[in-house]
Amino acid sequence: MKQLIGNDWDQVLKSSFESESYQELRGFLKSEYSQQVIYPEMHHIYEAFKLTPFNKTKVVILGQDPYHNPNQAHGLSFSVLPGSKLPPSLKNIYKELKEDLGIEPVNHGYLKSWADQGVLMLNTVLTVQYHQPNSHAGKGWEQLTDAAIKALSNRGDVVFILWGAYAQKKSKLIDSTKNVMIKSPHPSPLSAYRGFFGSKPFSQINVALEQFGEAPINWQLPETP
Repeated sequence: MKQLIGNDWDQVLKSSFESESYQELRGFLKSEYSQQVIYPEMHHIYEAFKLTPFNKTKVVILGQDPYHNPNQAHGLSFSVLPGSKLPPSLKNIYKELKEDLGIEPVNHGYLKSWADQGVLMLNTVLTVQYHQPNSHAGKGWEQLTDAAIKALSNRGDVVFILWGAYAQKKSKLIDSTKNVMIKSPHPSPLSAYRGFFGSKPFSQINVALEQFGEAPINWQLPETP
């Protein structure tokens, strides 16, 4: 089988990659990338899986679909490419990080150093059309990302971060006896003041990881991406 990701996720997701729904999704994406402006760039679609192998995943931060403006999306939920303006939700994540752990915000939104430490920054839909949020929802990505969530849940000792109602729908895929789920409203400006601010997710994650016998995440991002 062709290695789409290049680490242990290829085996974990093998049956999903061989499924009929994935073949249909591939056909749809070939057409979309040839006729429309699609984000992220094709080589970044599986970036979350590439940077955070299955056996190294300790935390999952679940997003919905990629940013749909130029020079933003690069395959990690909530993260943007270096040089991009900070999106409003990410600004609020940084505010809560400072409130929770005293970590001063950096002037970029490139979250790769979290991914490198075992934080799988997964969108449930991995592609989007320019300026058309949710344009690739219901095209087959959900079957693949649901399979990834279930596989991690079955493995256990994972902290799942479910911000907002959309992410929280995925809680039915997660075995709460083997994993930890941290739920709050979404960090977007529309809902952050309804309970995201003050929820202290970052310290909660590290407490849970220590209970699992895992090293905590260093949430301090490098000043230079």
